[in-house]
Order: sequence, then structure tokens, then C-alpha cells
Amino acid sequence: MAIDFTFPPELDEIRLKVRAFVDEVVRPVEERAAADDWDRDQWIKAIIEMRGQAKEWGLWLPHMPKEWGGMGLGHVAMASVSAEAARSRMGPFALNAQAPDEGNMHTLLHWATDEQKEKYLRPLCEGYRRSCFAMTEPEVAGSDPTLIQTRAYQDGDEWVINGHKWFISGARGAAFAILIARTEDDPELPQAANSAFLVDIPSEGWELVRDVQTMSGGHNHCEIRITDLRVHQDQMLGGRGQGHLLGQARLGPARLAHCMRWIGQAETALEMMVDRSLERYSHGSLLAEKQGIQWMIADSTMELYQAKLMVLHAAYLIDSGKDFKSEVSMAKHHVANALWKIIDRAIQVHGALGYSTDTPLADMLTQARWSRFADGADEIHQMRIAQRTIAAYKDTGSTRAATGDLPL
Repeated sequence: MAIDFTFPPELDEIRLKVRAFVDEVVRPVEERAAADDWDRDQWIKAIIEMRGQAKEWGLWLPHMPKEWGGMGLGHVAMASVSAEAARSRMGPFALNAQAPDEGNMHTLLHWATDEQKEKYLRPLCEGYRRSCFAMTEPEVAGSDPTLIQTRAYQDGDEWVINGHKWFISGARGAAFAILIARTEDDPELPQAANSAFLVDIPSEGWELVRDVQTMSGGHNHCEIRITDLRVHQDQMLGGRGQGHLLGQARLGPARLAHCMRWIGQAETALEMMVDRSLERYSHGSLLAEKQGIQWMIADSTMELYQAKLMVLHAAYLIDSGKDFKSEVSMAKHHVANALWKIIDRAIQVHGALGYSTDTPLADMLTQARWSRFADGADEIHQMRIAQRTIAAYKDTGSTRAATGDLPL
């Protein structure tokens, strides 16, 4: 019995339509923006126009159910769509499938009450509101949510929240936040200390301090100061002490969604690398004919192949309702590192041109660096992978369950 690695014709049609949409609609906008050095208002206007065209093309909201105005695609299908959309920076925004809104939509769909869905999820799905997910704090390790210091205490039918957050992506311009705060002083399990709240923005006590500047500039990763912020008890998302559970349920598929988009970026870098090697002549031959360059291309090709297989398998596990934590951890670690290495090699093959801003590679590399610590640092994923491998061997005498539990 053969294992079929092809997509059904209807999905392949969607994938190619996304590629055409990016080429015909999104890239021309990005080129005009670069030439004219657009400001934020110009970009917002352009995104609204692109989103209107995405609806006309039938590519709106691919990851959400049809009853919420989406295309109803599962995670395997989204792997193909996201990889194509992410070949351009604004592709996911045009389809309304960008982080952090994509993950927040899934979270609200599965955890929100009917009233919360109407107030918060519907505007996200309709594309006229943005959101953010406020969990990371500067004072404690972001990879260990049990250390969160932002605290909430109950005062009548309200919760009063004080704390400090940073690298809250999308906070500037967001209409609301999903805020994680500690509500339980001495839970039986450390993972049951936090709860999630829906916070309207602006609200008294929610202060956007700054857009944290990174090695590639400012990208709306904000520092937030929370001082006596009051939210009604109806604004709790999920139950008391379920903030960690909600966060982990959100971050698993969200990590894989990042990987899907990173594949699009890595493939773009590889294609640029090969194209440059076929055009550049040096020391008696084209770069493509030199063994050192061939090794760069070969290593990048193998890493991208592995990345695609890992992402597709992890997506299959999510769609099948099976445990996917280990596979997503492995995919997140591998794809993040492959992205960095492939773009770096592409810059090397381009030489000074790759280091300049005349190609997108330099910007792609500075953007790629965050992938190795966002949504779990490399070392945390390696620790978890090792723990699961050791546990599998202790339980069964085999590491099969930790290596994808595949039939070989």
C-alpha cells in the first residue's frame, strides 16, 4: 500500500491560486511600498485593499471554518497555503492569516463563550480588528510560563491586574489582548496558577510603553505596563487556572504555523541562491559549477526537504486528533535552524550584493534570527524532545514513539 504524498486536486488548485495572488497582487504592492518608503497609514490602506481582493479571489481566512467566513482548511492544507503566502512578507496579512491573529482566532473559537466570540472573534474574522497575545515578561524566562509575575486578584465582580509584559507582537493597533496573569497563589500544580483574560484596548491601566527595537528595527513587538487594570469577570477566557493550558493549546499549532511560513521564506532564499549561482561567473566558471557552492545548495535542499516532511507530518497529526507535541517541537527546532542557515548561505553566494539591501536577503536574515527563540527556544525544545525520547524508551524499550511513531 503506497503512502500518498500528493495533495488532492482541489487543494493543489488553492495552492497555485495563492501563488498567483502573491505574484499578481501582493508583490506589486510591496514593490511600490519599497520604492516610495511608505508610512504606517499607507500600509494599512494597502492591506485593506489587498484583503478586498483576497475575498474576490476566494482566498479569505483560509484557516477558519466556513460558518465564520473562512475556507475551512485543516492544518495540512494550511501548510501549502501558508508556505505560498509567506513567499512575500505581506501575503499572510492579505489573506487574514497572520500571527498573532491566526492563533488567537483558533483560541477564541475553542475557548470563548458565545458572547465572547461575537465581541472578539467575529471582528477578527471580518478583518477590521487586530489582536495580541500578552504572556511574555522581561523579568522571567519566557519559556517557563509558571514563573509569570503579572498578578490578578478578584474585587467583587471584577479582576484587578498588575504586571509587566514585553515583546507583545501586534499590540500597537490591537483592539484587544488575550492577557495571561497569575490568579492562584498555591495551586496543586504549578501549571494551574495562571488564567487568561480578554482586555479591551485602550483600557485604563493598560500602557503601551514602547515598540521594542530589535536588530532589524521596530516591528510592533511592544512593552506593556499594566497598573490596576480592571476587567469584568465575564472577560475571563476559559476557567480559573486554565491560562497555561490555553496557552499551550494555542502555541502548539501556532508554532507549526510559523514553520509553514518559514518554509516559504527558506524556499525563496534557496531559489535566489541557485539563480545567483547560474548567473555569476568567477575564476573560469559559473558559481553553479564550483563544488563549494554545490555543497551549499545540496545542504540547503536537504534541510528544506526535511522541513517540509516534518511540517506535513505534524500537521497530519493535528488534523487526525493525535498527540503532536513532540513532532511540533522537532519541526519547530529544525525549521527555525534551517531557515537561518539557508538564508545565510544565500547571502554568501550573493556576496556583497546579499549583504546589501538591494535584495531582500539581508532583511530576511535579521527577521529569521528570532525564530530560534520565539515560541520556545531551541534548547527548551531539545530538552523536551530528549525527555520524551527517554520516557518512550523507559516505557516500551523503544524510541519509536518519540521519532514520529512511523510505520518503519
